[in-house]
Amino acid sequence: MHVLKAGMLYFTLVFAAGFVLGLSVRLGMGCIAFVLLLVVEFTLVLWLRGLSISEYFSTLDPVSGTVYYMSLVIFAVMPLLVARR
Repeated sequence: MHVLKAGMLYFTLVFAAGFVLGLSVRLGMGCIAFVLLLVVEFTLVLWLRGLSISEYFSTLDPVSGTVYYMSLVIFAVMPLLVARR
């Protein structure tokens, strides 16, 4: 029973953190504020899961991990590219 309660608490905390941060993004922010908020959300969710950045990235396999890293870089640079347009 303790495992079920701990799992429900974990789910509630992670879901609530994502929901609150996602809702604040929907209220109208600039591109830079949006990216910074996503970084904060990612860090908060990793902290709630008890993982470090290196532990999280080491769980990805080489092929999909590389694609994931590249998509993260593209996503991070996209506001700069859009602003220059």
